[in-house]
Amino acid sequence: MHSHLIRLPLAAAIHFACLGSALAADADSAQAQQAPAAASSDKPTAALGSVTVTAQKRTENAQAVPLSIDVLSTDKLSEMNVNGLTDYVKMLPSVSIQSTSPGFSQIYMRGVASGSNGNHSGPSPSVGVYLDEEPITTIQGALDLHVYDVQRVEALAGPQGTLYGASSQAGTIRIITNKPDPSAFAASVSTEVNSVAHGTLGYTVEGFVNLPLRENIALRVTGWDEHDGGYVDNVLGSRFYPTSGITASNANRVHDAYNESWLRGARAALKIDLNDDWSITPTIMGQRQSNGGSYAFDPKLGDLKISHSYPEYQEDRWVQSALTVQGKIGNFDLVYAFAHLNRSDWTDSDYSDYSFWYDTLSGYGKYITDKNGNYINPGQHIRGNDGYAKTSHELRISSPKDQRFRFVGGVFSQHQSHRISQNYQIDGFDPSLSVSGWPGTLWLTKQHRVDDDYAVFGELSYDITDRLTATVGERFFHTENSLRGFFGFGLGYDNLTGSSQGEIACYSNYKFDGGPCTNLDKTTTQNGHVGKANLTYKFDADKMIYATWSEGFRPGGINRRGSLPPYHADFLTNYEFGWKTEWFDHRLRWNGAVFQENWKDFQFAILGQNGLTEIRNANQARIRGIESNLTWAATYDLTLSGGFTYLKSELTANYCGQLDANDNPITNCPIGSTGFPNGPQAPAGTALPLTAKEKANLSARYVFDAFGGEGYFQAAGFVEGRRRTDLRVIENGLIGDMPGYASLDLSAGLKKNAWAFDVYMKNAFDSRGELNRFAECATQVCVQPAGSPNFNSFGQYYVVPIQPRTIGFRVTRNFE
Repeated sequence: MHSHLIRLPLAAAIHFACLGSALAADADSAQAQQAPAAASSDKPTAALGSVTVTAQKRTENAQAVPLSIDVLSTDKLSEMNVNGLTDYVKMLPSVSIQSTSPGFSQIYMRGVASGSNGNHSGPSPSVGVYLDEEPITTIQGALDLHVYDVQRVEALAGPQGTLYGASSQAGTIRIITNKPDPSAFAASVSTEVNSVAHGTLGYTVEGFVNLPLRENIALRVTGWDEHDGGYVDNVLGSRFYPTSGITASNANRVHDAYNESWLRGARAALKIDLNDDWSITPTIMGQRQSNGGSYAFDPKLGDLKISHSYPEYQEDRWVQSALTVQGKIGNFDLVYAFAHLNRSDWTDSDYSDYSFWYDTLSGYGKYITDKNGNYINPGQHIRGNDGYAKTSHELRISSPKDQRFRFVGGVFSQHQSHRISQNYQIDGFDPSLSVSGWPGTLWLTKQHRVDDDYAVFGELSYDITDRLTATVGERFFHTENSLRGFFGFGLGYDNLTGSSQGEIACYSNYKFDGGPCTNLDKTTTQNGHVGKANLTYKFDADKMIYATWSEGFRPGGINRRGSLPPYHADFLTNYEFGWKTEWFDHRLRWNGAVFQENWKDFQFAILGQNGLTEIRNANQARIRGIESNLTWAATYDLTLSGGFTYLKSELTANYCGQLDANDNPITNCPIGSTGFPNGPQAPAGTALPLTAKEKANLSARYVFDAFGGEGYFQAAGFVEGRRRTDLRVIENGLIGDMPGYASLDLSAGLKKNAWAFDVYMKNAFDSRGELNRFAECATQVCVQPAGSPNFNSFGQYYVVPIQPRTIGFRVTRNFE
């Protein structure tokens, strides 16, 4: 509480200090105008440029959009050395992430997070991510797109249910790329070398070319090749399995800085202007990211150290094809957007924590033998493959934006297919105990998940007066979710152990994707609607306030453990008051919002029995907060900007961990009551996990004349507060909170003619901020409390840190 009381006034002080300084500067300017004219300045008057967005499905000035929105322009992305998701998220106070490695992250906004583990069988994300007009969010998270040749990033906070639909429950992030331009040739190439503390060297090469082919046709091609150095060491260690008496060593896996990453990708877009009113833009984009090792470390072994015995590797490949057709029918704008995404993930993971703790606690190792009945090392490792296919269509029409009455409306459809393959292997395992047809496999998942959603949506706006505007919107949706295939043990293992998870539960001989049989085939559907209402009042062209009521939703689905009931859609209702203002001849921009969001029957995912993800509708939660950002052109040379979010998120009813006969969450479970000897797993008032109460950033950029060009210095600081790791009290106590942290980025450079030279230092003080804490199996199994007979130092959990201090040098050459 002491740290919270310090950080909130600090963030407010930054805003009011900048505002006070600007007021003083404005007063000085007014006095200067009343005094005799002074010598003319060599430089133009400082001012902030306008920012264009398409957040409401039409092109508008961001300051005219009655919505809490953060925009990172092309220049800002370049100035802040943004390469990917973790780089731009730290600049968005309302956004937080939970990450396991590059390419595998969950995004949250405004504290709407229950603790989903990002598992392949988890619930849909609560934040939608779009690339231009097309959604790029898959079940396991959004694509981690390399950010280069990007026009802007828009972060739309709060439910975007009417215009963006499912999985934009808490907000939407839109990545808008630079489009082909038939009017002029342009190209650029950039090379960079960098070094990460405690690790190895990396590099980046990226470039684009814009080619006018005819006066109405242009091609834009972009490419990148990036290598990031590793910084986590896999150190020598051993593990004693008590049942068999076997000691397993990882001597053949010891490697320094073994979490290196390689990233390659390209994008090509063709723009054809058929006439003054119609254009067609086909686009294709692909990326391949390969990560070696683990991006997490084991605190009991020391800083940035881990001791794992089996191969660890992740590869994420995806290709997206898209087509956007834009035109006019009379005065109405028509847009058709199509996209098809294919994504494949391959992973190798050490899973011996599960083996060790279940052997230690319940003698699991007695079932792990070779074909001769001899005990073997029971350590498990996983070979996984997730194959995603996603196809979306959107057709919308909008009326002229300069009319008193205007509207935007359309239809949307989306089909998602997710083929899941998870092979839990034990080297030398008895084939008669293995899954049929899969020697050495203790557990197999071969499933096909399909998510379909269809919607009709629209928003209407009416200017009641020249200053007062009312907007209403609605989205009617239909969703379907199905899950079928096989999961579990082999028949021999089921019979030996008495398990009902696996071949013994099969009711069909259909061998889905090579599985032995089928033991799961379920479908659930839902119809519903979400709405929006807004009032906006403009004091003048530069200042407005707004009040919004809006709803967002997330589809329900089928649980991987077939004996559990389906989980239902959850809904978020938002009440928001905001302001957007510019002052002093557009030298200072101050925007903000206060809000309350009520989260009903939210989906809560945990690792349950056998390490299976279980999803239940929990109870009710409430998030109250304030967010604000300020940008000040203090002088022509100096620009200051900052933003902060303060949240209070909490349960408003007990989480008891069980459902009643109607599959509704039970909230009345006092200590000692039937089925609840310890009372609620999380009582009312418990803070929601994964998102800090406070998050803030502050940057200063100073430009100056140097060597016949323009030089600059820049400093940017980032602060994120303490975060719970789990909603449940006991589990959170075992793993512990992720502590708050601060980091500082520094950079300097010179632009002269067609050349640019930049040097930067990210995380200058080598902060060990945390992006995630997790255990490999159910927390109360893999993390034993201090004082218990099986307590093992700090318990068996892992920490994913932000990247250690990184120093880089970049050279850019532009061509026109």
